[in-house]
Amino acid sequence: MSVSVEVAGGIAQVVIDNPPVNALSRDVRAGLIEAVRTADADPAVRAVLLRCAGRTFVAGADVKEFDLPPMEPHLPDVIAAVEGAGKPWLALIHGNALGGGMELALGCRWRLAVAGAKLGFPEVNLGIIPGAGGTVRTPRLTGIEAAVELVTSGKPVTAARAAEIGLVDAVVDAEDAVAAALAWLAAALARPLPVALSARSVEAPDAAFWAAAEARVRKAARGAAAPGEALASLRHAAGAGFAEAMAFERETFLRLRASDEAAALRHVFHAERAAPRPAELNGITPRPLTRVGVIGGGTMGAGIAVAMLNAGLPVRMVERDAEAAARGLGNVEKIYRETVARGRMSEAAMAARLADFSVGESYEVLGDCDLVIEGVFEDLEVKRAVFARLAEVCGPETVLATNTSYLDPEAIYAGLPHPERFLGLHFFSPAHVMKLLEIVPTGATAPDVLATGFALARLAGKMPVRAGICDGFIGNRILKLMRVQAERLLLAGSTPAEVDAAMRGFGMAMGPFEAQDLSGLDIAAYQRQAARARGQESFAPVGDLLVAAGRLGRKTGGGWYDYEDGKAQPGLPLAVGASIEAARAQVPAKTRARSAEEIVDAILLPMINEAAQIVGEGIASSGADVDLVKIHGYGFPRHRGGPVCYGRSIGFATVVARLEALQAEGLAEAPCAELRAWA
Repeated sequence: MSVSVEVAGGIAQVVIDNPPVNALSRDVRAGLIEAVRTADADPAVRAVLLRCAGRTFVAGADVKEFDLPPMEPHLPDVIAAVEGAGKPWLALIHGNALGGGMELALGCRWRLAVAGAKLGFPEVNLGIIPGAGGTVRTPRLTGIEAAVELVTSGKPVTAARAAEIGLVDAVVDAEDAVAAALAWLAAALARPLPVALSARSVEAPDAAFWAAAEARVRKAARGAAAPGEALASLRHAAGAGFAEAMAFERETFLRLRASDEAAALRHVFHAERAAPRPAELNGITPRPLTRVGVIGGGTMGAGIAVAMLNAGLPVRMVERDAEAAARGLGNVEKIYRETVARGRMSEAAMAARLADFSVGESYEVLGDCDLVIEGVFEDLEVKRAVFARLAEVCGPETVLATNTSYLDPEAIYAGLPHPERFLGLHFFSPAHVMKLLEIVPTGATAPDVLATGFALARLAGKMPVRAGICDGFIGNRILKLMRVQAERLLLAGSTPAEVDAAMRGFGMAMGPFEAQDLSGLDIAAYQRQAARARGQESFAPVGDLLVAAGRLGRKTGGGWYDYEDGKAQPGLPLAVGASIEAARAQVPAKTRARSAEEIVDAILLPMINEAAQIVGEGIASSGADVDLVKIHGYGFPRHRGGPVCYGRSIGFATVVARLEALQAEGLAEAPCAELRAWA
């Protein structure tokens, strides 16, 4: 049974056992209703202790019901039954109490959290708001200010923080939490019973509080609707009676549940759950991972080293000489010092990580590593030399991985022995922060080596996506196209500021020109130069002129924008305007003003087309994989679901028609066969 009741010493222990996360499925909800009846009908029962079996309290709704109509008994009715029970309930929270699980706990008269527990309302991350009293009972317990932070951010709080804000009554030790809870409950029963949250009032803040909260939430949401809707529900709950507030919350919840935003976020949720364990690797055992080697101690190599150390893997770094080795050590130490300074790590923890790190000049120290990752700059011959040396010092069981972002791994490894052990692992900078990891097998990569790449991603907390071999793999191939489209818009009459503003309005953290200024225009220029050397076309007529003029972005005080004290200055810089005019003379185009919506179309629809082509070529296994790459590596707004999901939401037939119109203007390529098939 999903819910059981055991009575001893006047206490009914109601235990939810619905592995793996005790989700509130229909059977669990029905079991809780029956448990209320059972406890209320037993004269020997004085109170109820609600707890969960396994590793966590209720961690939310049942994902299998996400796309189904709500089924009775509905969660608000279950929680109302618990709250109105004749025998008072105490919730003992361990692991996670999230979403509906937290709402269930709010229906109890008391709440205890085991040390280490996390509590919160992540609903806004799925495009909805709490739908069973989260925005109504929480402010009646914690006050509005804490409730706003909890509900609109979607971020859980620790047990200790939950006690500080009054979300729980106390924190108990994990060693014998049930005994501690029973003792606490016995003492609580000797005191007056707390008033049910539904009967409490809320102290409503003034208009200035709501204005500030609305501005803060809107800025953080970056176009997502759910956080603002959650704030509106909290505001309504502060000024309305309980029943009216519950009705408002439920109506908002059901409306959002049917929205495109919620569908997109459910799509991302399911894709993220599936990505770490692809079906093709079922039954494949990865190779052991106990020690990792890293070649190169620059920005990328240091970031990879820190990511591996944070995953609990000792790291040996190799650089070309003593001076470079010292820089590599300094780069790793700098990352950890900055982490400590931000309060995210203790000095002791930093010392422990660095104790597992060494750096030197000899490849021989890598002989007993299970995995060696190359992180040197993008030069085919340099990388080939690195792997030729590694093939000499590492045994055939060692996995050898390149971190190339554009080069062909087949060409890097060509002619080296034991080709089955080679793999591409494309980290994104900064590698210790960015979650995306493109895993790129060659034609000869062994299944257990590919499985090792996915196992490494799980250890390091990365989002793995398998990518086929092409110029730029999945992510950079689409990024390259986005930059082409951005420059096409400049030739067709738009300004960098107009393009960037339109893409920020869509939900991107930065526009394409702002992002180039931040990373440096010379990086993309080097990639274009290398691509041209490989015989590939590379379109950036304005960008090439700016680089030739020494405008490399923020680091030179000017790129697409002029900068003073690190801040972009308004207006079109004269040098950029002159470069655009010069490029228009070389690449004639009709110019006209464009709306933000037209600009977004001109950039995003070709990205969707490219994504379809990438799937059609087998570079990505599915559109969902493309979406994960763009969300986790390139800042695509999560609430849009990724480019493929976004295309599906507006209709692929619509995408094709609009692309054909853009093609007629010279602003896009023709829709590919795969996109037409999707349509």
